[in-house]
Amino acid sequence: MGFNLHCLSPCGQFRAYRSILIALIVIGAATNTPGKAADDSYPNKPIRLIVGFGAGGPTDIPARYVADKLGEALGKRVLVENKSAAAGLIATRDLLAQPRDGYTLLLCTHFDPINVAVHRNAGFKLSDLAPISLIAKYYYGLALTNAVPADSFDTFVAYAKAHRGEVSYATIGAGSAQEIMARQLGKLAGISMNRIPFRGGPEVVQELVAGRVDFYASPTLAIVPQYQSHRLKILATTSPERLANLPDVPTVREKGIDFVRFGWLGICAASGTPASIIKTLHDKIAPIVATADYQKLVESAGSIAISSTPEELGTVIKQTSDDVTSSIREFGMEQSD
Repeated sequence: MGFNLHCLSPCGQFRAYRSILIALIVIGAATNTPGKAADDSYPNKPIRLIVGFGAGGPTDIPARYVADKLGEALGKRVLVENKSAAAGLIATRDLLAQPRDGYTLLLCTHFDPINVAVHRNAGFKLSDLAPISLIAKYYYGLALTNAVPADSFDTFVAYAKAHRGEVSYATIGAGSAQEIMARQLGKLAGISMNRIPFRGGPEVVQELVAGRVDFYASPTLAIVPQYQSHRLKILATTSPERLANLPDVPTVREKGIDFVRFGWLGICAASGTPASIIKTLHDKIAPIVATADYQKLVESAGSIAISSTPEELGTVIKQTSDDVTSSIREFGMEQSD
């Protein structure tokens, strides 16, 4: 049944018009809620996962596993794109330059809060990231080239003291976690080393094996194969206790220095991404991290497979920022760019 507006008085006509207008507004609101259609159909195209470090490294391997399985769970491919420059800074900027629609994700790491602390003009704030979930936590191994005649942490410290200015250490970008740890350890052990910057971890490991750089604080995933084949030495680990896959390697704490450090990997989107998409991604990622295959992949190299809520990852990001900022200021590592 329709309205016969010509039979109504002027007041009646106004009320009728008003009723129709209100009805249309209500219907429109119910069917055209901003972002609703896009959220309901997510994803309807491939997703990019940006990794700020080189292919085949300790960040890339877990990222590719998660990306592959996430693509299967969502029914759309998740394509990994490596942007290995400036310790992940370029990758994070790339994420934030894209639409906030969940089709560009970032393998966020502890380098993100480090970059914000190091670079006065980083180009982003930590609040620009929307945490989704942790995917791994890992400890570092103190790797030494075979070219240096030292077979333990103690003998290395003695060698470095006897050869001041001759020992070099590798770092990835300005103010990287590797540089912070090398400087902290140098201060605690009473030694000084020369900094040699590299673009990525795989290049550093090659140079260690070749004897062109001496020392490197590396995620264990990147150096265990070379250690097992006797192409480099691992003097100690930064874990609170010995790692299951490196039972013969002592911790730095065992050597009388209270030094426990870890890195982490997570998946982040850009802030402003719809909450429903964040939830969808989290709910797909957490079960992947819990699988036996993924746990075997990361734990065989001394890392820990761990997921989290978005809020928990946000807390980890803040804690990392708090932990590194004081050291960066102490060592004068801030960059004006």
